Amino acid sequence: MVLIAPPLIYALALLALPLGAVLLFSFWTQDYLTIDRTPTLANYVEVATDPLYRTILGRSLVISGSVTLLTVLLAFPVAYYVSFHVRPDRKSLWLFLITIPFWTSYLLRIFLWKVMLGYNGVINSALTGIGIIDEPLTFLLYNANAVVLTLSHAFAPFAILPIFVALEKIDRSLLEASRDLGETAFTTFFRVTLPLALPGVIAAVLIVFIPTVGDYVTPAQVGGSQGTMIANLIQAHFGGLNDAPMGATLSIVAMATVTVIALALVWITRRLGGAR
Repeated sequence: MVLIAPPLIYALALLALPLGAVLLFSFWTQDYLTIDRTPTLANYVEVATDPLYRTILGRSLVISGSVTLLTVLLAFPVAYYVSFHVRPDRKSLWLFLITIPFWTSYLLRIFLWKVMLGYNGVINSALTGIGIIDEPLTFLLYNANAVVLTLSHAFAPFAILPIFVALEKIDRSLLEASRDLGETAFTTFFRVTLPLALPGVIAAVLIVFIPTVGDYVTPAQVGGSQGTMIANLIQAHFGGLNDAPMGATLSIVAMATVTVIALALVWITRRLGGAR
């Protein structure tokens, strides 16, 4: 008990207490600078009935889901190649190269994507220069697609690494046995490799999906009005709108929604694993 007391107190101080404060705030109301501490469900009722909040939350889930799907689909081939086709003595080098994006500031990477996707950016300038388009494309930036693309690039290493670890744990003799029993490389992948790598895939999905729902820097920089997400709305309520209780309510609703989705995903995965 003495050994676990310090980390337990640390966790309570940095996690439980702030979350408790946010939860408490969500049951209050605020009129400019005056906070009414009378417990009420008015904020939750407003979130449930106002179409704006439902739309923004739904858009956030769609964007995060798209980012997760795109990131995992692109990360799996990279992780598979490094695990199965790179010499063991060079795998560390490949993993080192994969982590290079972490060397630069997250905000700097977002600004670089703005430069690339902008009206007079790298992509439009290149397409115009070689004659593919006559005028710069306007749909590359300040929309949900720009948010998906930028977040997918930012979170790619987070998806590659857990998938790689899961692939490395696969006993290669199982793959050889599958081929000896008449399976093709294609069927071996889907019947042996992919099921065994599923824990890493699920870990990658959770690692990407959960933080992207709460990302507000990327939507603020490249999303425009069409790419606004729930975190931007939360930041607005805590900031310019001066309505901390509503911001706390949106935070609780977003966390609860993500928790339910994550638990449902884990439950489905375990059911599928048990069925096999």
